[in-house]
This record gives sequence, C-alpha cells and structure tokens, in this order.
Amino acid sequence: MYIPTSIIEASDPAATAKNILDNEAIYRLSIFSEMISQTIFVFLALTLYRLFRDVDKVNARILVGLVLVSVPIALLATLNQVLPLHLLQEGYLSDVFEAGQIHALAMFFLNLNDDGVAIAQIFWGLWLFPFGLLAIKSGFIVKWIGYSLIAACFGYLASSTAHFLFPGYVLLVAPFTAVLGTVAECSMILWLLIKGVKD
Repeated sequence: MYIPTSIIEASDPAATAKNILDNEAIYRLSIFSEMISQTIFVFLALTLYRLFRDVDKVNARILVGLVLVSVPIALLATLNQVLPLHLLQEGYLSDVFEAGQIHALAMFFLNLNDDGVAIAQIFWGLWLFPFGLLAIKSGFIVKWIGYSLIAACFGYLASSTAHFLFPGYVLLVAPFTAVLGTVAECSMILWLLIKGVKD
C-alpha cells in the first residue's frame, strides 16, 4: 500500500509509467505484500475473536465480520495496481493506443486503487470500534488503548469521508488519521506482544 506512493506522480502519467517499469520488482513486491497482509488480517481477526469471546461475544463477532468485509475490498483495490503492469508491458496495446493513452489508462487504474483503499478504510475504521470496546471491557488491557482505538475508528471514517465528499481536505485529514491509527494500533500491538504474553 505504501511503496507505490513513491513511484506514482499524480500529475505526470508518463513519469509514473516509467517509474513503475524502472522499479518493477519493488512495485510487484508491494502488490504481493498487500495480498499477504490482507490474508494475515483474516487470521488476526480470528485470533482476536478467541481472545475476546469471553469478554463480549457479540462485539467479538462484529469485529470479525467487519474485517471479513474489508479484506475482499482491499484485495480488489490491489487488483487495480496489477492492471497498469499489463497495460505498460503488453506490446500489442501499442498497435492500438498511443503511449500517452496507455499511460493515462494506467493512471486511471491507479486512481481506482486509491478509491478502493478509501472504501476499505471505512471498515478498517469500523472494526476498531468493537475492538476498542472489547479492550475497555476486558480488564486485561489498559483502558486508554481501547479509547484510542475508538478515536482511530473515527479518524479512518473521517479520512474516507473526506476522500469522497471533500477531496480538497484530504491532505488536512490524512495526517490526523495516520497519527491516531499509528498510536492506537501500535500501542495495542506492543501491549499484546509484551504485557499480554506474560498474562
């Protein structure tokens, strides 16, 4: 999800096409790592269900359901990163389209990927709400982490809303979302890996 942002130049489809072809291994690795990440996400949700089912089975099920909805959306968005490779590498297209048209079409699919990620963000936010409630109710996780997960939920939702309704404000909302998500999710990861293992 992150590596292609160093390759994509939003205002220059030709430069983006060149960057993709010049950095094809990294570009392909980013696609593959996103597929692996989404697969692991499913098993994370199932593991968290086992951890929290005795705390609140309903919210634990909601958590799993929201993750299971987000994964296919994210994977379909990732498919829009694969299509530019085909467009830029398939020689027969140059017989039908000019280079500028092919580059513009590749950029079109990359923009669709951004839209798909913004849709997946809805569920990346929503799953944090029951996760936060479960953390607060659990008694074995400090409550501030649960509250920070709930705050991150609204950060993701704000980012997705801005993407579709107020695109001019995305750059204002994105850092806020990134900070909230990083603090909340990394705090939970560290708590479960360090303190949680001991308990």
